[in-house]
Amino acid sequence: MIEFIKRMEMVFVATSDAKGECDSSLRAGEPGFIQVLDDKHLAYPEYRGNGVHASLGNIIENGHVGLLMVDFVEDLIGLHVNGRAWIVEDDLLRAEHPEIPAAEDLGRRPERWVVVEVEEAYIHCRKHIPRMARVHERREWGTDDPGRKGGDYFGAKAERRG
Repeated sequence: MIEFIKRMEMVFVATSDAKGECDSSLRAGEPGFIQVLDDKHLAYPEYRGNGVHASLGNIIENGHVGLLMVDFVEDLIGLHVNGRAWIVEDDLLRAEHPEIPAAEDLGRRPERWVVVEVEEAYIHCRKHIPRMARVHERREWGTDDPGRKGGDYFGAKAERRG
């Protein structure tokens, strides 16, 4: 399970606020961006520009999280991880866990991390996981350019104005 997590390039994150209003989001990075801290804890980075901050706001109100990691390319298998989460500043987590690679090795410098205490982990069967092909392309990780970030792709801002 640990090796599976270490090679993931994305994780789907489900959170909810104190009232139970749900949100789901995607976090992505180079393989190894999700750090396995020990047998019961993992952490994923939060970067400047992740956008709405709904996940972090929800975690502050309600620490329950659900993570889904899926291998769409090699093994066609998924892993659900449910647990309790909290937010830790980058320098504090690195002080506690010096084994975390330098920010340059991760490709970007995290502002903070979400640490998850694993309460349960179980398989997502491959029956309905589509096979996909990995496409390598240059990412604009640190950009503030609305076009590169996706901007108003769905026209929601235009609808509110009109």
